[in-house]
Amino acid sequence: MTGPVLAGWTPGVHLNERGREQAADLAVRLAPVALDMIVASPLERCQETAQAVLAGRDGLQLRTDDRLGEVKYGDWTGRPLEELAKEELWKVVQAHPSAVRFPGGEALAEAQHRAVTAIREWNGRLGPDATYLVCSHGDIIKSIIADALGLHLDQFQRIQADPAALTVIRYTELRPFLIRLNDNGGKVDDLLAKSGQDSDAAVGGGA
Repeated sequence: MTGPVLAGWTPGVHLNERGREQAADLAVRLAPVALDMIVASPLERCQETAQAVLAGRDGLQLRTDDRLGEVKYGDWTGRPLEELAKEELWKVVQAHPSAVRFPGGEALAEAQHRAVTAIREWNGRLGPDATYLVCSHGDIIKSIIADALGLHLDQFQRIQADPAALTVIRYTELRPFLIRLNDNGGKVDDLLAKSGQDSDAAVGGGA
């Protein structure tokens, strides 16, 4: 966590004490999962989260991808969220985000496009059997999830992405599968590699 302001791309914004605790807890939870790569936003708070998971994993690489950086909020950057909630544009952000371009910044649709493109490219680079961790930001994560679910960007505010929460998407040749969403606790046994996984959805909802 970083506080009650819209940090955006503000340099020098680090995890606070609670954020460091959350990152450490995530690292412990992910310890049983063999990772092929960690890819992180260039912003300090994501780099610090990634480093927490990286610690003690010999040979694991951390790569930085600017496309997974926070939405460029422009003139909104650094302003208190309580103050921004009174802006007329805030209502549009909540109800019709695909139409939003932040003053002096980028459109949410542009941010989603760059983030999803990054994910697809990393999938292709690492291969279909790879398991990798992406450390990014709330709105970026929500936009990636919306894409995986086939949701229009206008629905992405229905998704929640808490700090250091775990969301898991399995990409296959046919479609993505949302395995876990905004998970703040619990075991990760179901994330360990299994043989016989295919790209077909089970009929009747079975695993």
